[in-house]
Amino acid sequence: MFDNPVLELLSRVHPIVPPALYLPVVTICLVRAVGHEGLGVAPVAGVFVLGLLAWSLAEYLLHRFVFHFQPDTRWGRRLHFIIHGVHHDYPHDPMRLVMPPSVSIPLAIATFFGFRALLGPAWSLPLFAGFVVGYLFYDMSHYHIHHHRSQNRISLLLRRYHYRHHFQQSSRGFGVTSPLWDKVFGTFPILRRRSG
Repeated sequence: MFDNPVLELLSRVHPIVPPALYLPVVTICLVRAVGHEGLGVAPVAGVFVLGLLAWSLAEYLLHRFVFHFQPDTRWGRRLHFIIHGVHHDYPHDPMRLVMPPSVSIPLAIATFFGFRALLGPAWSLPLFAGFVVGYLFYDMSHYHIHHHRSQNRISLLLRRYHYRHHFQQSSRGFGVTSPLWDKVFGTFPILRRRSG
């Protein structure tokens, strides 16, 4: 994709990298929240679930408003292609199905400090841990949808849902791991009945 070998290297990532990078961070956040900060397990679990839900909304909003933003400038169109357009042009490239650390690490740091400013040092830990687990579920699901052919019913439903976005209605179906926010915001794909 890139003539520059450094940019090419930074844009490709093996799917094991995000879990290897972020599962230790999740563990540290949860252990620190309960052990060092002295927060109760049940409240930590509740805030963790809020983090999962926050990721779900972020996944939808990022996909709809950032990844599918239509810039007017040549530079903007090039940047858009690099961020998400290449995925729509080459949806089965196994090394470009999860977010590279060159992008995810700065975003994770900004998100962590945003949560910290919002909730303080203690409660931001389980919120961030849940958010990151949601992100990992998204990245691994996205890889699985494009790279494997599972016979699992839920996996097949998610694959059909996401492929409808890719190949039929790119202005709808922005949720990858769940259609929840597409239903809430009215962007659920239009299901056409087959004439028979």
